[in-house]
Amino acid sequence: MARGETVALLGPNGAGKTTTVEILEGVRRRSAGEVSVLGVDPWHGDDKWRNSLGVVLQNWRDHPRWRVADLLDLIGAHYTNPWDTGELLRALGLSAQAKAVIGTLSGGQRRRFDVALGIVGRPELLFLDEPTTGFDPEARREFHDLVAELDATIMLTTHDLAEAERLADRIAVLLGGTIAVVGTADDLAREVQAQSTVLWQGGREETHDPSQLAWELHQKYDGPVPGLEIRRPTLEESYLNLVERSAA
Repeated sequence: MARGETVALLGPNGAGKTTTVEILEGVRRRSAGEVSVLGVDPWHGDDKWRNSLGVVLQNWRDHPRWRVADLLDLIGAHYTNPWDTGELLRALGLSAQAKAVIGTLSGGQRRRFDVALGIVGRPELLFLDEPTTGFDPEARREFHDLVAELDATIMLTTHDLAEAERLADRIAVLLGGTIAVVGTADDLAREVQAQSTVLWQGGREETHDPSQLAWELHQKYDGPVPGLEIRRPTLEESYLNLVERSAA
């Protein structure tokens, strides 16, 4: 992963996503192979190395009776260069909730607070595990906007393919414990040879090379093609194609 990059790790249930991330975080010992995170074997990472990581769990409902600012102060005190609590709350739009009891926060506020806990130590690498599970569309959009503004390298695990397509610079698909493909959404489409659909007035064709077909149509019509539309495969179509092909 490059500094400042967001990588989404996708895969069906049982593919090994949780195990992989836990190994990278240093909470599970690998059974074979080599792993390096920020230049260190995670299983042997020291306190300095752990200070460089941030983790936002899928469900964190601990300390519901604490006040927002108080818990951030406590967690931040364990890091060498933490965010100032007031500054962090302002950055995440939670200033008005500074004295609120955590258990009274709304779902969207709670998720923003989860991010605050994950980044309070100014991590170089942030792990986001299914960050918008249970969100309504508005809260999901607000969270996506927030993540896009974070100054950190991010590994995202999610089942929401639209979320992966919006947030990730690259996408890795894990199948049976092995990375089957890694790259952009377009790279994934090329890997599975998913076809695009080219539509025009009176015609429709599936093709692996929509640009070539569009050029041929322009030549045929000697100018603009009436009703020309190119529909490229979505990440969901490419992903499901890859999963189904691996299971065959």
